[in-house]
Amino acid sequence: MTDTMAPHAAPAAATQLGWGAELRATFALAWPLVIAQLAQNALHTTDVILLGWLGPTYLAAGTLGTTFFMPFLLFGIGVVGAVAPLVAQARGARNVKAVRRIVRQGFWAGILIAALLLPLVWQIRPIYQFLGQDPVATDLAETFIHIVVWSLFPAIGIIVLRSFLSAFDATRAILLITVLGVVVNALIAYALIFGNFGLPRLELRGAAIATLTTNIIMFIAMLIYVVRHRRFGRFHILIRFWKPDWGYFRDIFRIGTPIGLTVLAEVGLFTAAALLMGRLGTDEIAAHAIALQCASMAFMVPLGLGVAATVRVGLAYGRGDREAVRKAGWTAFVLGTGFMALSAMSFLLFGPIIVTLFLDPHQEGNLNALGLAASFLAVAGIFQLVDGAQVVAAHSLRGLSDTKVPMLMAIGGYWLVGLPVAYVFGFVFEMRGVGIWIGLACGLAFVAVLLGTRFIMREKLGLLEPRTKA
Repeated sequence: MTDTMAPHAAPAAATQLGWGAELRATFALAWPLVIAQLAQNALHTTDVILLGWLGPTYLAAGTLGTTFFMPFLLFGIGVVGAVAPLVAQARGARNVKAVRRIVRQGFWAGILIAALLLPLVWQIRPIYQFLGQDPVATDLAETFIHIVVWSLFPAIGIIVLRSFLSAFDATRAILLITVLGVVVNALIAYALIFGNFGLPRLELRGAAIATLTTNIIMFIAMLIYVVRHRRFGRFHILIRFWKPDWGYFRDIFRIGTPIGLTVLAEVGLFTAAALLMGRLGTDEIAAHAIALQCASMAFMVPLGLGVAATVRVGLAYGRGDREAVRKAGWTAFVLGTGFMALSAMSFLLFGPIIVTLFLDPHQEGNLNALGLAASFLAVAGIFQLVDGAQVVAAHSLRGLSDTKVPMLMAIGGYWLVGLPVAYVFGFVFEMRGVGIWIGLACGLAFVAVLLGTRFIMREKLGLLEPRTKA
């Protein structure tokens, strides 16, 4: 099989960029991805805001449903996320044939993952009953999930196409299609949740239908763009679709499964935090949802920069340019942590104002949830820097196909540090929700230090050495 993992022996002087040029290249690649990530997050934010208008009960139910669904979805997204570094490395090594095969096997992996996950997600009711969640919220959450679950493959398929386009710097198309999705989702959700425009009032089911429909439309739009665009149509990603390429299929799972488990470890930590909040009350769940949504929105910026880092590092690794690897990783790191410093200040200074976007402060029944949300957001502001640092470091390492050890670091940091600290501070020290958020901060900080150190030591650890395939 053609070797797509080993860097080409290209003269470094011919490929290196200065720091300023690297900054411009990273920014040009990243800014559409950042806005697209923000827009992607806005899809869920729209639903959170609209469900909040229905009241804390619906917001809590929607949060429980989404909290249950997202770990499964993000695991699948993480696995096929291996398409980005593999295509970037193939592009850097000028291996054109490998690109089509990698993308095709990415779809194969997405189909398999969706088929395996769907029956597991369907079992939300017995799982939540076993965990002692509120029966009314559980019933509503099940109604939501039994519709949303069918969006598994479209959502995973979108990531395969986004990874392909990102590796070829075509991030503006990703941005435009994602913004289209935000508009479509907002219109459908507003119509179906409240029964506007002559449509039936479906409340939580309306939000679920909007999510499913939006993912299908976005996947079809992105697929049409890739197939019909002159630059990408030449790869013929759908030609001989059923022809296997087991080498790349295994590569996607070899590199992508640790990515998926890393994402799952982090999301699982926040899922566990939501379940701990569920033991405290409905107001705590609603407040947690608001604070988490705000933190997630800020997180989209370093996440977009992280995807750019994966591509830039992967391209440099594919052509054997070690200095370019260093510059790509550190440029993304500085940009990511710099933005998170700004978001940290905004959360600390304007938190009480921000949370009123989600619940009406003029309704007396919302005041406790708003107060809790503002206190949670203050803690979230403190860990913004380490959250940005850990995601950029992880994505830079992915550009080198280094995913197994970072996975172990993430699992250890989130579950052996973050969750125990959250429980102890929340329930033993009786700090309740604030204590749980302190635990989240500790887990993120621990992982950030480990991943940052690993990228710094990449030469000594042999992460830049060629990887060959049989």
